[in-house]
Amino acid sequence: MTRIPSTVDLSGRRALITGGASGIGRACANWLASAGAVVHIVDRDAPNTTAAATELGGHAHIADLADPDCFADLPAEIDVLVNNAGLQHLAPVHEFPPDRFLLLQRVLVIAPFLLIQRCLPHMYAAGWGRIVNISSVHGLRASAYKAGYVTAKHGLEGLNKVTALEAAPHGVTSNCVNPGYVRTALVEGQIAEQAASHGIPAEDVAEQVLLHRSAVKSLIEPEQVADLVGWLCGPWAAHITGASLAMDGGWSAN
Repeated sequence: MTRIPSTVDLSGRRALITGGASGIGRACANWLASAGAVVHIVDRDAPNTTAAATELGGHAHIADLADPDCFADLPAEIDVLVNNAGLQHLAPVHEFPPDRFLLLQRVLVIAPFLLIQRCLPHMYAAGWGRIVNISSVHGLRASAYKAGYVTAKHGLEGLNKVTALEAAPHGVTSNCVNPGYVRTALVEGQIAEQAASHGIPAEDVAEQVLLHRSAVKSLIEPEQVADLVGWLCGPWAAHITGASLAMDGGWSAN
């Protein structure tokens, strides 16, 4: 269930959420729409994107963020930008396919850069804006076999800090939310891969592999991430910018 502080009012605001058809993105779209924002949902999944936008009274944009030509068709007059779209690939560095490495950079770093660049002029003119980048604990720490993802998330962290410094005089904040393992299709896919590589049952992967460094031995729910994203849009968060907000059950403290 979506939990919204009564003082968060995004009426008249427009929010764009990438990867918004499912998982964390869909939870964020639900939260922001419930707070009064008109949501623009961007995703490759045409049926689910259209269904989500229709349900929330928003707008669907079918786009592949790896395609640099797609951004011209996305709205620029956005007040809340949630850079959430993501993908993963596991391989040791010496076997990591260069094309997959480049794909992760395009979707996880270049696409957020192009969207931020596209939306900032409107935010600056309005004197208000919220940029939330769904990073990862892997933007703060590394794990083996995730060269593409870890590199991209570290790049996103740098982009976030520079954006925060430049945007602050204009009333715009930019922050990273850094979840650990969230119950999404992306993580479900990793569970299957990790079970095969470690030779253990899939039901044991979460605690024995994914969460072995976490003090809290349970997956994060997408709605919990959305709560933090929405909280950053509240008036109390006006001085929180350039931050990386760990939401990892103690993973990065270990």
